[in-house]
Amino acid sequence: MSHALVATGIVKTFTMHLRGGIELPVVTHAAFTLTAGQCAVLGGPSGAGKSSILKMLYGNYAVNAGSILVRHHGEDVDLATAGPRKILEIRRDTIGYVSQFLRAMPRVSALDIVTEPLVHRGVDREKAARRASDLLHRLNLPERLWHLPPATFSGGEQQRINIARGFITDHPILLLDEPTASLDAVNRAVVVDMIAEKKTGGTALLGIFHDADVRTAVADIVIDVTRFSPDKKAA
Repeated sequence: MSHALVATGIVKTFTMHLRGGIELPVVTHAAFTLTAGQCAVLGGPSGAGKSSILKMLYGNYAVNAGSILVRHHGEDVDLATAGPRKILEIRRDTIGYVSQFLRAMPRVSALDIVTEPLVHRGVDREKAARRASDLLHRLNLPERLWHLPPATFSGGEQQRINIARGFITDHPILLLDEPTASLDAVNRAVVVDMIAEKKTGGTALLGIFHDADVRTAVADIVIDVTRFSPDKKAA
């Protein structure tokens, strides 16, 4: 098995500008490896820094120290020091992300939201739409909703759109932020199967899962985030 991402000594501190510049350490000296064909799960209580780690790996949060080496187009690139253009390129081709909440775009249909990542990567729109339709069928999103903007959809319906959008591509690395939090048991099982298929295809996955049954079903390894807590009592 090959390494897709190696994080070493990563540190994240927030500066509270409205409170006199107080620095709030969130993650310190985090280190772990993501391996192709495996799903790693971030474990630990709420507030331990799980979401912050995901956001650092996706380039949403700057890294205060350490390195995040990601295998991108055959080379190791350090996300901690990469510029904005390189990060956008890595998001397009190497690291996918399924967020917990859908940022609904005005007047854009659910089908187009799911289709867009493939079109952005150069896939013919008609072919991309067929792939999107297959995923929306599989996730049991009613076809009557496909051509509507999802702003008024339920939380579970929006989350299924997010999942379809994140899983439609073949990114070598896929980050999952509570992808099943708003789903019923039937659709949670669908997502578990989809994760298994990604692993079989060689994707390296890293996720946060609120549901213990899902976590148990998908995890090849659990990364205990309390080991990276500034509060050593939590370790």
